[in-house]
Amino acid sequence: MTDVSALEARFLRYVQVDTESDEESSTVPSTSKQLDLQHMLQKELAALGAANVHITTNGFVIGTIPATVKGPIPRVAFLAHVDTAPAFSGTGVKPIVHRAYAGGPIVLPDDPTQVLRPEEYPYLGSKRGDDIVTASGTTLLGADDKAGVAIIMTLAEQLLAHPEIPHGEIRVCFTIDEEIGTGVNSLDLADLAVEYAYTLDGAELGELVYETFSADKAVVTITGVSTHPGDAFGKLVNALHLAAKIVNALPQHTRTPETTREREGFLHVYQLRGTAAQAEISFILRDFDRDKLASHGALLKSVCAAIQAGEPRARVTCTITPQYRNMLYWLEEDMQPVNIAMAAYRAVGIEPVSAPIRGGTDGSKLTERGLLTPNLFTGMQNIHGPLEWVSLQDMQKAVAVCVEIARGWATSKA
Repeated sequence: MTDVSALEARFLRYVQVDTESDEESSTVPSTSKQLDLQHMLQKELAALGAANVHITTNGFVIGTIPATVKGPIPRVAFLAHVDTAPAFSGTGVKPIVHRAYAGGPIVLPDDPTQVLRPEEYPYLGSKRGDDIVTASGTTLLGADDKAGVAIIMTLAEQLLAHPEIPHGEIRVCFTIDEEIGTGVNSLDLADLAVEYAYTLDGAELGELVYETFSADKAVVTITGVSTHPGDAFGKLVNALHLAAKIVNALPQHTRTPETTREREGFLHVYQLRGTAAQAEISFILRDFDRDKLASHGALLKSVCAAIQAGEPRARVTCTITPQYRNMLYWLEEDMQPVNIAMAAYRAVGIEPVSAPIRGGTDGSKLTERGLLTPNLFTGMQNIHGPLEWVSLQDMQKAVAVCVEIARGWATSKA
C-alpha cells in the first residue's frame, strides 16, 4: 500500500494554499488564487513523469499516465477540485496532524471552543489509531477537495513508478469552482478525451456514489416603491417587507434542510439582501425525483404570485435555473464504471456503501453531459467549517482503490 508519509506531505502542502472560490465573480476561474495551486500541481505532475501535462485556458490541469498494456481499453479519468467553499474562511490554514488518535475530544488550539467529540461525530470514534488531520480552529481545513487532489497525485506517482501494474491510458484532471457549481461547465470534454471518469470527492471509507440530488437555483427579485420615509404615507412599498412575507409563506416545518432527511427534498433560502427599494432572495431546490424537484419550484412561484397579487404596485419575479441532475438517470443505463469500482473496493478489503447523497459533485454535471462519472470516497468529514477533518489512512485506502480501478479497466471483460 502507498506510503502514507508522501500522501501526508502532499496534502499538508496543498491545504495551505488559499483557493476559495467566489460565487459573485464573473471570471473563470472565479478567483485567480486557484491558479496558484494549479501551477503547483502542473509542475508536480510533470515532475512525476506524466505526459502532456498542461493548464487549459480556463484553468484546468490535465495530464496523462501512459498505458502499460495494449488493447481496446477505455480511457478513464480521475478528477478532484482545487477550490474550497466560500462558506468559511480558507485563508491561513494551519493543518495539525493528530498522530495515532487515541479517542476522546480533539480541541482545536486557535479556538478552544471548537472541539471534535466522538460522541457527536461517531465516525471519528471509529478512527482510533489513525492519523487525523484538522485545521487549527479558525479556518476550514480544505480536505474538500484537497484530499482528493492528494489522492490522485499519489495515484499518479504510484502508477508511473510501477509500470508492472496493468492499466490503460489514464487521465488526471484537477478542476476549478466546484463549490460554486460552475467549474466543469468550462471543461472541454474533447480535451479530457476519456470514455469514463471518477471524481474523488466523497466522504466515509467505502462510500461509492452513483445517485445524487437533482438541483435548481432560484432567485426572487422584489422591486418596491421607494420614497422618503418622512413622506411615505400611502406611497412606500417596502421590498424588504415583501421579501419577509415570501419567506414566511414558505413551509417552515417541512421542505427545509433541517426538517428533511434520506430521500426527502427541500427548498432552502440561503441569502437575503437588499434595501426598501429592492430586495433579492436566493434559494436552492433539491430532490432525487424530477417531478418533486419541479414541485418545489412551482410552490415558490405560487407564493411569489400571491405576494405580487396582494401588492400590484411592486414587481416580483422568480427565476429558476437548473444546476445539476441526479447522475443515476444516466448511470442506470451503463453501470460498468460502478461495477468496476465495486470490485476494486472489495479487492482491497472494503465493502462499498452506495447510499444516495444529499448533494452533488462535478460528476453530476459530467454525467449529464455524457461522461459517466461516479464519485469515490476520500475520508473527508465536517466539510465547509472549522471542524473539518480527515483520516490519512482513509486517504491511503482511497489510493489503493484507485489503483485497483485502473487495473480493473485493463482486465475487465464487461
